[in-house]
Amino acid sequence: MQLANRITFNHLRGDLFGGITAAIVALPMALAFGVASGAGAIAGLYGAAILGFFAALFGGTPTLISGPTGPMTVVMTAIVLNMTAKNPENGLAMAFTVVMLAGVFQILFGILKLGKFITLMPYTVISGFMSGIGVIMIVLQIGPFLGQANPKGGIVGVISAIPTFTQNLDPVETALATLTLAILFLTPKKIRRLVPPQLLALVIGTVIAAVFLKDFDLRLIGAIPTGLPTPQLPVFTLDQMTIMLVDGVMLGMLGCIDSLLTSVIADSITRTQHDSDKELVGQGIGNLLSGIFGALPGAGATMGTVVNIQAGGRTVLSGMLHAVVLLVLVLGASGLTQFIPQAVLAGILVKVGIDIVDWNFLKRAHKVSWKAAAIMYGVLLLTVFVDLIVAVGVGVFIANILTIQSLADIQSDKVKAITHADDQIPLSYEEKLLLKEAKGSVLILHLGGPMSFGAAKAISQRQAIMDEYNILILDVNDVPKLGVTATLAIEKMIEDATHKKVEVFIVSSGEKVKTRLERFNILDRVPENNLVSTRLEALEKAVMYVKGEVGVGAESNAYSQAEEKDFLSEDQSAVDSTLTKKTL
Repeated sequence: MQLANRITFNHLRGDLFGGITAAIVALPMALAFGVASGAGAIAGLYGAAILGFFAALFGGTPTLISGPTGPMTVVMTAIVLNMTAKNPENGLAMAFTVVMLAGVFQILFGILKLGKFITLMPYTVISGFMSGIGVIMIVLQIGPFLGQANPKGGIVGVISAIPTFTQNLDPVETALATLTLAILFLTPKKIRRLVPPQLLALVIGTVIAAVFLKDFDLRLIGAIPTGLPTPQLPVFTLDQMTIMLVDGVMLGMLGCIDSLLTSVIADSITRTQHDSDKELVGQGIGNLLSGIFGALPGAGATMGTVVNIQAGGRTVLSGMLHAVVLLVLVLGASGLTQFIPQAVLAGILVKVGIDIVDWNFLKRAHKVSWKAAAIMYGVLLLTVFVDLIVAVGVGVFIANILTIQSLADIQSDKVKAITHADDQIPLSYEEKLLLKEAKGSVLILHLGGPMSFGAAKAISQRQAIMDEYNILILDVNDVPKLGVTATLAIEKMIEDATHKKVEVFIVSSGEKVKTRLERFNILDRVPENNLVSTRLEALEKAVMYVKGEVGVGAESNAYSQAEEKDFLSEDQSAVDSTLTKKTL
């Protein structure tokens, strides 16, 4: 894996327009996310600049624009609140240490090539989780939207304080936030193509506050420090190290999922293919440096990425230019940002929260499946009221259990016990004759499809009917893969058959399945002559065994011949009947 991407100037014009446009879109979002996180607006701006530059330089999606995102900000907000509550002096520094850890974990995920597995999460869990994050973002902005500061106690504290908010709301700030929200929803498409509605709302709201509302005591974001950020070493305490590691893994995983889902969207627009593992390394380097310089963590931003591509961005240069433009704005125009009202940012964040909620799936989840709806709503509620890690863990566990149960049912249906010629598995004409000639002494156990631990129970259940037969034919020719648990169930069945003096024939021609049976020494338990490659051959040997075992004489042979003649005449009658119907 090549670490740094090669920078080309083949699409300079498109990359320049894409980078500048993405920076304009990212500016109000970075300010809003920084204020919402509790780390300050400057942390959001530096997060967009640092992560945006290095994720583009080292990442695996050429058109991806990275920066603080809604889901990452919600998690970071919880981490900042938790760390500062437990350690007021070093809490913020410890929160940024968690960001460093998240970056390190992302780099490890990429080096270990886990990119393709990161997004293998049930959609019901992702939908519930993202919707829960959207709800959290909306709820956390109720106070600022109404001109009030949020109380302590997180989501529950804010919800409990809603009656107080409504009684003491600031009409001016509420009107300003409502105007911001109206601009975001009602801006015509023609204007949206020229100016991002977030920037339009930010400028209009700030101008109105500065010109017409200067006599009111509005809450502003205040002055932003100028100059480059200073690096800081990791800060941690031994008693909180476990919590910090868990938070780091959670933040890193969320960043991976958020980024790779955006990479898939970028691929669908540009008709290209991203490198998942390389993208994780790039995101990890960007978040590691963000943590070192006291900036917000982030991931691939869907809105910025789409805007970049639509404006002409095609290479990593667009993402790097977007970061440079933001850095220039931070260093050169930081004085202007101090007049931005917090109510305007609250309106922008409420819109972000509304957009994060998966309304499309929420409306139809109950129609798709009640199980899917239960998982999605359960994860949503756990995300909002309990914990993000608990929500994802419980959701994935339940979803996987239901999936395993479904697969087990499918695999169980593929375990067929054949005792008569008219059973469910179609037999050839010769096989039907031989099975009929065996006079009910043969049990064929036919396995089909991949056999994992889900099929083990079904195999064991078939073991109970083995007492009624003298011969067991185990047919695994249609099994492409045999799991360990299913293999152990087969081993137990063959051991039981051997103990009960039941003759065992194994039908297998696939090398993978044979190798698995050999590793468990199952083939050694069966006479070499009983290992065959076709079911027909097994039935021929089984019939010979039956005849030899019962001492078949001339009378028995005559009976068999008469029975075969009856079988043939029945078959011929069916053919004649069909021909007669066609003629008529």
